[in-house]
Amino acid sequence: MPTYEYECKKCGLKFERMQPITAAPLKECPTCNGTVHRLISGGAGFIMKGSGQERSSRGSGDCSLQRTGRTCCGRDERCGKPDCRDGE
Repeated sequence: MPTYEYECKKCGLKFERMQPITAAPLKECPTCNGTVHRLISGGAGFIMKGSGQERSSRGSGDCSLQRTGRTCCGRDERCGKPDCRDGE
């Protein structure tokens, strides 16, 4: 969830809020109830494309239960093998 920075036009307070991308911008200052506007920031994140399966399935040695709550064969408890897709 991204963090947005706001500034109050009335009292000058600058504050941050974590909000879903789909959420409407805040309109009211939490301190003085004045009007706020969202500031534009450069951001500090990066985006990794792909599902992550490519990296996690190649020699990672961990069971998918830790990542997804289920093993790759559908069990909800550890299967005892790093990758049980090969049917062993």
